[in-house]
Amino acid sequence: MPLSQKGFSSKLLLGLLAIFILSVFFFRVEIQRIYHGLTLFDKANIVENMRNSDQHYASSNVEAGKQTWQLHKGEPLSMPETFNYYGEAINTADYINYTHTGSLLVMQHGDIRYENYFRGETENDRHISFSVAKSFISALFGIAVSEGKIDIYKNADDYLPILKGSGYERVRIKDILQMSSGVAFNEDYADLNSDINRFGRILALGGSFDEFAASLENEVTPGTRRLYVSIDTQVLGMILREATGRSISDYMQEKLWQPMGAESDAYWVTDSHKMEMALGGFNAVLRDYARFGQLAMQNGQHDGKQIIPAQWMQDSLTMDADHLQAKEDDNTLASWGYGFQWWIPPAHAEHPEVFMAVGIYDQYIYIDRARELLIVKLSGNPHYTKDNYNSIPKTLALFRAIATAATQ
Repeated sequence: MPLSQKGFSSKLLLGLLAIFILSVFFFRVEIQRIYHGLTLFDKANIVENMRNSDQHYASSNVEAGKQTWQLHKGEPLSMPETFNYYGEAINTADYINYTHTGSLLVMQHGDIRYENYFRGETENDRHISFSVAKSFISALFGIAVSEGKIDIYKNADDYLPILKGSGYERVRIKDILQMSSGVAFNEDYADLNSDINRFGRILALGGSFDEFAASLENEVTPGTRRLYVSIDTQVLGMILREATGRSISDYMQEKLWQPMGAESDAYWVTDSHKMEMALGGFNAVLRDYARFGQLAMQNGQHDGKQIIPAQWMQDSLTMDADHLQAKEDDNTLASWGYGFQWWIPPAHAEHPEVFMAVGIYDQYIYIDRARELLIVKLSGNPHYTKDNYNSIPKTLALFRAIATAATQ
């Protein structure tokens, strides 16, 4: 090769190397987020990843107030050694370990009867709740409705012009609250090209959650079918922001987090436009999830104050259409009932008045009003999708066994 060509090749290689180095420098955050997203559910690190979202993604703080809801210790509760799942006796300790539980808390009559931390998690760790966050959005929505800021019988695009021409145009907010928007959305977390994973890539690479929601199309007539699509909750968050003129974090801090006496700051993961990931980006400590669950159990009231409107709590647990009703079989979420962003498991005579907040990879708030009992389980279950989401009904069986043990 002539010397001139060798010199040119060397300069070209140096130039490409310089471009590569600059690309790594300027896009290092995006690269780190992509890597974190790809390894988020790896077995070795999944629980740790669930409690450090703010180290990898933009976030918005929700500050605790000066007055804390004091939680007291009650009579210690021993976990049942086994629980029954469709005739199979499952060892409780083994199951807690198998699902990579980070923390578990049981409260009854307002007192803590069991609290434990696993896999290095501590009482100060703020754990992501994924779709448990939907029930927080419901509470905030109820507050905004009571203030006259939102009418759930109006359409989503009445508040959000960006949704005109999308699958959400002329869709009642009430139908969105009940996961009955009719919008087409693939929620398969095991499918890299699903809508929910495409949404997640916006978090890693930057972009607008709003624009993503506005890109979706209608599939069936709104209000005729319940199809769990997380993007419905993201649209609710968008409506909440527009109707109140405030960020979700700011509104939550004033209207819910501080009034209920949270002990620690919480935070929401956000997109690059500072919009909260309303469908599942809320992070808090274990006891504050328990405080919220206790507040819901108490029909939205705490310390003589009505924080979440009582009528809203009642409406949130009302399955007022056939497609929202719980079925007899409880071994899949498809057979559970649904209200305003709360799950209602199929009724059992011995387990009345139960409702739940459920998040992927095994995050739960379980509320049994008849027994005045709640359970919070925060996890990072690496087997979640491989087991075809079977841990959800299994965990319900565990919670029912704990509830029975607590009343014996």
